[in-house]
Amino acid sequence: MQNNSTAIRWVLAGGVLFSLVFFHEKLALNLVLFDLFILAALFLQYAEARQNAAVRWFALGHLTSLAMLVLHNTVLSVFACVITLALTVAYGLYLHRSPWYAGASGIANIFVSPYLFFRDLFTNQKREKKKRKWTKLIRFAILPVFLLVFFFGIYSIGNSALNQFTEKLINEISWALERFIETFSWGRFLLLLLGLMVSSALLLKRHSRHLSEKDLAHDDDLQRKRITWAERSHNPFYNLVATFMGKLATGMMALKNENTTGLISLLSLNALLLVVNILDLNNIWLNYDPSKEQAMSQLVHEGTYVLIFSIVMAMMVVLFFFKGNLNFYNRNKWLKYGAYCWIIQNTFLVASVFMRDLYYIQRHGLAYKRLGVLFFLLMVLIGLISVALKVKNRKTNYYLLRVNATAAIIVLVMASTVHWDELIAGYNLSRKDKLDLDVPFLLTLSDKTIPLLEKNIAFLQQLEDKAPPKVERDFYDAGSCNACFVEQLKYKEKQFLKKQSAYSWLSWNYADNYVKRYLTYLSTSH
Repeated sequence: MQNNSTAIRWVLAGGVLFSLVFFHEKLALNLVLFDLFILAALFLQYAEARQNAAVRWFALGHLTSLAMLVLHNTVLSVFACVITLALTVAYGLYLHRSPWYAGASGIANIFVSPYLFFRDLFTNQKREKKKRKWTKLIRFAILPVFLLVFFFGIYSIGNSALNQFTEKLINEISWALERFIETFSWGRFLLLLLGLMVSSALLLKRHSRHLSEKDLAHDDDLQRKRITWAERSHNPFYNLVATFMGKLATGMMALKNENTTGLISLLSLNALLLVVNILDLNNIWLNYDPSKEQAMSQLVHEGTYVLIFSIVMAMMVVLFFFKGNLNFYNRNKWLKYGAYCWIIQNTFLVASVFMRDLYYIQRHGLAYKRLGVLFFLLMVLIGLISVALKVKNRKTNYYLLRVNATAAIIVLVMASTVHWDELIAGYNLSRKDKLDLDVPFLLTLSDKTIPLLEKNIAFLQQLEDKAPPKVERDFYDAGSCNACFVEQLKYKEKQFLKKQSAYSWLSWNYADNYVKRYLTYLSTSH
């Protein structure tokens, strides 16, 4: 359906709701209320959204991340909520198959929606007709209202009871106006404008179908097609191949020559990677020496990212050789075998990088970057599998990008189901006797870790007692020192309770409520 006065009413209601539930609050139950409103408005306005299977799946992912937001209240769960809501709306408003194009539609809506909102607000024809009806009604009501006010004043003067009632009514109205003026703030007004922009971006539909048409024009399966010399000469991939192959890239034997070049390249790369994997097998899998601390630190901090980059480039190599009609060359069997071997070897390289990260976690504990490496390796592994499927089933690059984007969203939603700060603190503190514990890092984690730190406060005190006597009083605003771990923890608890006292029920979430109840129990038990 096209945007009409009903859609504008939904946007206005969304803007008002946005300003009411988010003003001086943190994202928690209020985001649930706003998102459920947006989903209800989407499904009530656009019938096609209710019938779209992709919309239902993305809505399920969004509801999952919303539940995790109320349960864990992490930055990751907020990010998952925003991404899944934007994609749910984009798939509901427009026809899409790829999350990339759906995301582009959502971004386009952000820029176009202010124009759509104000255009439909002031120039909608139906609204103009209703405005003329209201104008006619007001003209009919002018005389009756005047007479009503006139005789009400006369009766009030002659009747003391009615006069008292009138004074009380005027006082109540005056009090209500004063309260409204007192509570009004520019911050709330700006939040209302932001809410209108967010609601219009999520609920108003552009007339342009350009991105949808571009998306639906793509196919998952490669089609063999004859390429003219003019088209080939303007192809950047061909120009790159021609730079190295010269005349061998032209003529009737071009495909055969490309196949031969690809086969030689993959054989050479497989031989090189085999040497790397044999060295990793010996040094990391079979003969790992935990005493070589400096070597392991260098492997993780410097080698891991280089290896991840090399694996991504390895996938690009396969895509380069299987980019077009070479997929249909009837003598490309050995080229495919070389690609499969290359993918398998890179999969082993992923496992080796995983082992490096695992050894480092066992020695130094969990941290954000170490967990990030694990998630990145998971996405790389999914990418390698999808590249193998592309080669085997002759799929397009569009298919590859679509599948990997969908997998990334699934991983994001699954990752939001875990409170990673609590996991990091719990794992590191449970192995405090074996790890080189980084207490300042633990104190920077989210407030959900406060109970875990409190349960280990005796250990923190021991570390504090062993710390050097030199202190620096500029680490915290409270005047704490770098090594005063207990003092820093108490300050963290004080700040948490101070922030919580300023919130209403709209900011309620299980994680904060759990910490608040624990601190209340702690204060009453001492």
